[in-house]
Order: sequence, then structure tokens, then C-alpha cells
Amino acid sequence: MSPEMNPASGFNQLRQIESSKIFQTLVITIIILSALTIGAKTYDLPVLVEQSLTVMDNAITVFFLIEILFRFSASPVKRRFLLDGWNLFDTLVVIGSLIPLDNSEAVLLGRLLRVFRVLRLVSVVPELRFLINSLLKAIPRMGYIALLMFIIFYIYAAMGSMFFASVDDKLWGDVAIAMLTLFRVATFEDWTDVMYATMEQYPLSWIYYLTFIFLTAFVFLNMMIGAILEVMSEEQNAKEAQKAHDERDEITRQLQGVQQQLEELTRQVAGRDRE
Repeated sequence: MSPEMNPASGFNQLRQIESSKIFQTLVITIIILSALTIGAKTYDLPVLVEQSLTVMDNAITVFFLIEILFRFSASPVKRRFLLDGWNLFDTLVVIGSLIPLDNSEAVLLGRLLRVFRVLRLVSVVPELRFLINSLLKAIPRMGYIALLMFIIFYIYAAMGSMFFASVDDKLWGDVAIAMLTLFRVATFEDWTDVMYATMEQYPLSWIYYLTFIFLTAFVFLNMMIGAILEVMSEEQNAKEAQKAHDERDEITRQLQGVQQQLEELTRQVAGRDRE
């Protein structure tokens, strides 16, 4: 079988095109163009411009459909293509984009899925995909930190409701309202106004606010950042280890190929000697 007709050679060409910088840049450009098209449709535009944007949107949808089919063809194991979360997300977004916008029952769903096409930029850019994967894997650790933070919020909210309800019932009337007020304090949204109002009746109430801010804004925030950085470091080490493993496998395959060529040459030379 000639090299031009070899299926493995054609598959390798598809893989090279799919992983090439030109192809990736083209996809990123189309995604950005799609985002600009979606944003432009939120303005009052002339009829001709709206029609042009509709034609462009349809062309972008067709491009994404062809692109996802091309990636499926370049996938080494077709049955495992949708097992990858990013491939599944891209496929659902592309299929959802095929919903016609003139269908009144599905127009909202179609528009939402077209907005989600901007998120495809995350699945295309490896660095962004690495950040999202690290964030998702850090959620379990962050969950325990969030639980501890909720306990601190609840304790301080209960204390604030008991002491400061007489100062301002709208801010400290019950535990739920007090927790919203504490969230305002934690985000530094005019928190000094809340503190000075309570200090008129309780001069030492500043201790309450400063300790709460120290725990939430400094301790727990740094714990969240530390958990994310730790997961990112683990992911980076795993990525480098996988890269080194792939390089060793590639070198092993090359050595095996060289060994097979040497064995073939040895057999050819031995055959000529017998002749």
C-alpha cells in the first residue's frame, strides 16, 4: 500500500493539522469573532447590519460544526472522544447552536448557547484549560474552608444580632440579615459606616469588626488562595511527569523502529551473502 493511501498516514496528517498553531489560531479568531457578533446584537443596529450579523452567525455555526467533526476525525479513539469533559462541552454547545433563532419556543435556549460559545476559548487555549481544571480540583479543599468560614459568619452574625439589633434593626434584625451585613463588611463595602453606627452605643464594638475582618478577609482568603496554588502545583508536576513519560515512550518507539530497520538490513545482507 502506498504512503498516500495509508490510513495511518492520513490520520497522522489530521492530528498534525488539528494540533498546528495555524489551526488553533484560526479557531481562537473565530471564537473571538463570535463573541463580538453576540455583543453587537445587543445594540440597536440598522436592518442591513443585523442581516449581515445573522449571516455571519450562521457561518460561524457552520465553522464550529465542521471544526468539531474534524476534531472527532482526528481523535485516536473515537469511542472516548465524548468522555473528555471539554470535548463533551464543545459538542453540546455546537449542537445547541444549531437551534434556529426563528423558533419562538427555543429562541432563548439558542441565544444562551450562542453566548456559551465564548467559553470555548477556555477549551481551546491549553493555559486556560489548565487553570479551570486546577480550580475544579481545588473545590473539595475549598469546600472545607468555606464551611469553616460559614461557621465563623454564623457565630459573628448571632453575636451581632444579639448586641446590635437595637442600633439598626434593618442590618442586625436577625441572623440571616446579620450575615448579609457581615458579607458587606467582609467585602469592605462602606463597612466603616456600619461600625461607627454601632460604636455610638458600644464604643468597643470596633474589636468585633476588626477580628471578623482579620479572620475572613485575611486568614480564610489566603487559605483559599493557598489551596488553589497547591492544586496548581500538583497539576503542573503531574503534567511535567506525563510529558517526560510521553517523551520516553516516543524515544522507545524510535529506538524500536531503528532496531527493526537494522534487523531488516541484517536480513537483507545475510540473504545477499547466501546468494
